[in-house]
Amino acid sequence: MMDGVLVVRKEKGYTSHDVVARLRGILHMKKIGHTGTLDPDAEGVLPVVLGKATKLVELLTEKEKTYQAVLRLGLETDTQDITGTVLRELPVTVSEREIRSAAQEFLGEQQQIPPMYSAVKVNGKKLYELAREGRTVERKPRTVCFHQIQILDISLPRVTISVTCSKGTYIRTFCHDMGRKLGCGGCMEELLRTRSGQFTLEESLTLGEIEKCAEQGSLEKHIKSIQEILGGYPAVCCREEADRLLMNGNALGEAFVSPQSRDGWVRMYTSGGNFIGIYQWHQESLSYRPVKMFL
Repeated sequence: MMDGVLVVRKEKGYTSHDVVARLRGILHMKKIGHTGTLDPDAEGVLPVVLGKATKLVELLTEKEKTYQAVLRLGLETDTQDITGTVLRELPVTVSEREIRSAAQEFLGEQQQIPPMYSAVKVNGKKLYELAREGRTVERKPRTVCFHQIQILDISLPRVTISVTCSKGTYIRTFCHDMGRKLGCGGCMEELLRTRSGQFTLEESLTLGEIEKCAEQGSLEKHIKSIQEILGGYPAVCCREEADRLLMNGNALGEAFVSPQSRDGWVRMYTSGGNFIGIYQWHQESLSYRPVKMFL
């Protein structure tokens, strides 16, 4: 059983679920999950969790992400990307200065309305299911954050943009909103995720490369261990007399832990140096309590 994270470079034509299904066949294991959906036409970094690392999904999906997108100005579609039905076509007469200025107005926290063609649920039903029925419903805006926006190239009517943003941000909607701000409409033509949290495009492997490595017996070196993924959290060890308590998932008083770390999460080890899981200090009870166990 392999436990850890495999960084996949998702190619066009695959859904994130397709990637997981292919990997189950390649690796001959069932306990596999992904940490952030990419649309079928999008490419790029898709961290996949294996074995015990599936417990990391919630943690990894919270991280910020970086995308490289091609904004096609002059077109608006029902899906907010180039695959949709064209709703409006307008001439593009904006200047480079106007484009750069408009992009910077999105920096920081924004209220973004999810697109109808998305997996967001309204009254228990996914928006894209309603959209396919020809229905449009009111969607509540959600708070997202754009940490960095860089214009990489302007070759009108196309603009290539790098965007670093919070989880839950729709780059299709950003392109649509950019077009609206510029007065000529816009939609997303291409999307490449270059980073997801700590995982980068440079270290990613295509499904074909993963299959080849598995056949050659060299895939393990590409799998990041749980401890490596959590390496940013301080490491603490419990004392020998508390090992049994730790192995049973109990809270540990400060007298049983060394060195002390009372700020956020810690990686908890037995007295013998075996990694057990993530714990967090609770001031009210003066103890470390389990957050995620990896026994």
